[in-house]
Parts: sequence; C-alpha cells; structure tokens
Amino acid sequence: MHRRSIAFLAGPACAILLPLLVYFGIKINPSWDPLLDHPEGHFYIVSFISVLAACIALTIGLSARRLRNIKLVFLSLSFLSMGGIFAVHGLSTPGFIMQPSHMPAVSAQVSVLIAAVWLWMSSLPTDNPLLRHLSSRINVLVPVWFWVLVLMGAASMAFPHMADSLPLNQNPLKWIATGMTILFCGLVIFRYLQGFRYARLPLQMSIVYSACWLSVAQIIMATGSIWRLSWWLYHYVLLAAMIVMIGGFLRHSAAGVRPAQIFKALFTRDPKERIEACISPSVKSLVVATESRDTYTAGHNFRVAMYALRLGEEMNLSPEQLRALAQGTVVHDVGKIQIPDAILNKPGRLTSEERAIIETHPVVGYEMCKRVGFMKEELDVIRHHHERWDGAGYPDRIAGSAIPLLARITAVADVYDALTSTRSYRVAWTHEAAMEHLEAGAGTQFDPVCVEAWAALCRREPEAYLEPSRMQTETVKPAKLASGG
Repeated sequence: MHRRSIAFLAGPACAILLPLLVYFGIKINPSWDPLLDHPEGHFYIVSFISVLAACIALTIGLSARRLRNIKLVFLSLSFLSMGGIFAVHGLSTPGFIMQPSHMPAVSAQVSVLIAAVWLWMSSLPTDNPLLRHLSSRINVLVPVWFWVLVLMGAASMAFPHMADSLPLNQNPLKWIATGMTILFCGLVIFRYLQGFRYARLPLQMSIVYSACWLSVAQIIMATGSIWRLSWWLYHYVLLAAMIVMIGGFLRHSAAGVRPAQIFKALFTRDPKERIEACISPSVKSLVVATESRDTYTAGHNFRVAMYALRLGEEMNLSPEQLRALAQGTVVHDVGKIQIPDAILNKPGRLTSEERAIIETHPVVGYEMCKRVGFMKEELDVIRHHHERWDGAGYPDRIAGSAIPLLARITAVADVYDALTSTRSYRVAWTHEAAMEHLEAGAGTQFDPVCVEAWAALCRREPEAYLEPSRMQTETVKPAKLASGG
C-alpha cells in the first residue's frame, strides 16, 4: 500500500482507537471510574454541543445554496439533526428541569444515528437515484426537515415517557442502533477518504474525523453507565467532532469563494471574473490537479468555460444553469489527468488504440466528479460534451435533444477553442475558419440552435471570442484560483 494511503488511514484509525482505549481503560478499573452526578454541568455541555452543531448546519446550509453542492445540503441536515435532537437530550437531563425518564438516553442515540444517516447520504455519488430525487426538491427539503425536528422536539418535551416505546437504551435495540451507526459512519469514512484523494479539501477530512467520533460516541452510549467518568467521555468526543468540523469548514471557506467575490459576480460582465467567483473549492482543486498534468488542458478548460458562459447568456439560461455551466466546463476535461503522458501529449496522429484511451476521459472525469459533490447538470457537461447531434459521438452515443443542453453548449465552445488554439502539431485556425467548421457541422455534430446563437453573438460582440483567445498568450494559473486570487 502506498505510504500516503497508509497515512490517510492512520489518522482516522487513531481517532477511533485512542478514545476507545481511554474509555475502556477507565471503565475496567472501578477506582478510575467514579460517579460524577452533575445534571447542571451535563445540561451546559450538551447545550454547547447543540449550539455548535446548529451553527455548523446554518453555515454549511448557506454555502450549499451558493455553491450548488447537494453534499453540503445533506451535511447541513446532518448537523441540524444533531443540534436539534441533542438539545432534547440536554433539556431532558434527569433531575435538572425534568423528572427522570428514558428520553435522555433515547434522544442521544437518535441524534447520533440520524446524523450518521444524513452523513451517509452526503457520501453517495450525486447520480444516485435517491439523491437525484431529493435534489429536485432541494428548496423544500431543509425547511420541511427543520419543522419535523421542531415538532418531534416539542412532542418529546411534552410527553417524555413516549421514549418508552422506543427503548434504544435497552437490548436488542441499542445494539441494532449501534450497528447501524457504525455501518453508516464506516461508509462515510471510506467514501470521504476516497474523495479526499481527489480534491484534498480540509472539510472532507473533517467529516471523516467527525464520523469516527460519532461511532465512538455511540459505542460509549451503548456500553457506558450514566454519570460515570467513562460515560462523560462521549460528550467530549462529540464536542471534538463539532470543533473539527468548524475548523475544517473555516479552512474550506478560506480556500473558496469570498463574499466580496460573490457580490462582484452579481454585477460584473467579465466572464473570467464570473467564473472565478462562482466555482466551488472542489472545482478549484480539480483545476489545480489538471494543471499539474497538462498546462494546455488547464488553459483550454478555462477558455471553454468563458466561451460557454457567454453562449449560455446568449441563449437566456437561468443564473442556476449558468453557474452549473461554469463549474462543469472549467473541469470538463479533468478525466484526462488519468491518460498516460505519452498519449496525452503525443504530437502526431493517434492510433485507434490510443484514440480509444483518450475517449475514456469523459467517463473517467464523470466518475471522479460524482464523488466530490457535483450535481447532475455539471456531471452532464463532463460526461456528454463529446456526444454528437447525430448520435455518432461518445461515450453514450445519445443524439439530438437527448443530449443535455449544457453539454450541447459545451460541445460548441470546446471545438471552437480546440480549433483556434495553437498546438505543437498545428497552428491555430482563424475565427472565420473555425466558424465555417461549426456551421458546416450544425445538425450533424452540433446542435444547430447552439451554433446559430454562437454565430450571432460573435457577429454582434466580437469581444466574446477575442477576450478568451488572448489568454493563450498568458500563463494560466489555476493555482491562483485555489487561493481565491
């Protein structure tokens, strides 16, 4: 196993094993595990954890809407659930403001289990049928779940003995809940570690550690004795999970889109500034990864994004569609980072075998990007930008209007830039020659509506194609994007 892979696994393994070793080390020695019956202290630490979880949910939820990332929506719901249900755990503290009941134990385990379920959903590929179904209802999902939590919390406080009907603190349900929590958290750890290998986002690793500590907390809840020192440990483990999430999110935001850039993007007509303002941290990380393999591909991707954004505006796409178009086109060739250098940078004509390898890059890029939170529209651009209007394209050989609109727009922008770019094996075509090629391919290779819209835009506003073409004489710096510059 690669040394770096071992390092990835070592951290999460220690995050699980060290607190469990401390817990069982204290628990097996009665003299080290005294009773600490302190309802007031319990209420305050639980309330603090709940407030932190709610703050994380709010912050991530706002960013999810801005960045068009369905995974962030589910992360928000995970911590919203943790905060809301764990608050019930604090308010029902025995002997503080309520009479003893099973509600504290049940609500604690429910909060961790439901948080783990939402985390697991955030780890699913975004082409998963369940996620596609929920993403179409994204505007109502968060408020509906919020009110479900409010009503559940109110009912729990008004009728605390309703917890008797769900004895998660007793056999066998507590072990079923524990097994489910560990299973969901294990899947989260595995999938987010995979995503971290692609995008290197601090938030991804923070989620891994949070999932580790949710599992540890559940094990302690299932095996601990209330008010014992060892039992108190799970509260501090959950607190650590909240703190590491806050730290990861702050680093994630620092590497991403700043508020000033967002407001600038609302009013600027500069396509370069608009792309830089709206692409998410995961996209920026992939752009950097692309540049590390092939500086031409990095520059090509960014120019295609600029052309496509102007063409999308010409075709009256909505702001949401334009943001998806920008994020998809700027990494539409990211799958090429897994193509061997000898093929990727070959100056002459490719053999049929080499061409077949090159033609895998849309699917490779699709598989990479679906693991880091891209939504369907962006994934459509990545997978389908080489499909043809007549069905002779690749990888899926779909035709006509069955090709997603954003992919049809990208196809025009992609070929235009490829033709007008200087490569080691040929000189760049003129704008006029490239337009003749596009117009000749309208109705066979390209959507004729997209070609006509691009032609009309170029006739009316030559700057639409002149500005990106000037970038070929400059050094493209995706690394600058990653720092928000």
